[in-house]
Amino acid sequence: MSTKIAIQGIKGSYHHEVATQLFGTDITLVECLSFDALVDQVVTGAVDAAVMALENSIAGSIIPNYALIDRHDLHIVNEAYIRIEHQLMALPGTHLTDIKEVASHPMALLQCKDFFATQPHIKLIEDADTAEVALRISEQQITALGAIASKTAAHLYGLDIVAPNIHSIANNATRFVVIQKDPPAENRQNNKASLKFMLDHKRGSLATVLNV
Repeated sequence: MSTKIAIQGIKGSYHHEVATQLFGTDITLVECLSFDALVDQVVTGAVDAAVMALENSIAGSIIPNYALIDRHDLHIVNEAYIRIEHQLMALPGTHLTDIKEVASHPMALLQCKDFFATQPHIKLIEDADTAEVALRISEQQITALGAIASKTAAHLYGLDIVAPNIHSIANNATRFVVIQKDPPAENRQNNKASLKFMLDHKRGSLATVLNV
């Protein structure tokens, strides 16, 4: 039986790329269109583990995901940093001037804001997942709509890359972690730990702790 791994998004998403990087291709992929749904899969034991984005070099920490891990007492057992290269894609034959709207995950839109500042004719729409928009464009043959996703997504869903590498910062990387319900087996090679502590709600509390 193959390992069941939950990801945020669908095949062709960056979460999918990390899952195959860490677990190989012989896995059963469970696609979730929200991080809440992803965590539910882990908590109920429906999957062996899940891949979750935690930090991006442009957008910073994804605080709600830290909160989900904390609230459900989940365990981080592995991590991976991957370079995020956003491609603007659309149906074959589409030119940049043909695109009226671009839909994508809010994080992807934020990471490409400098590019879209130069394209005032394009309306930006927040959506659940990068690759899911690419799939929708392909299946429904939606004209004048663009997606921001990976080269893998463009290849999987038969779309043309209208504008390559549109992210604002060239060295755009995201940290992903693998989470699971149960604590990991003892491993003497582990060299990281996460620490949570709560402070008194008064002036100087954080400084006192940091001084220690």
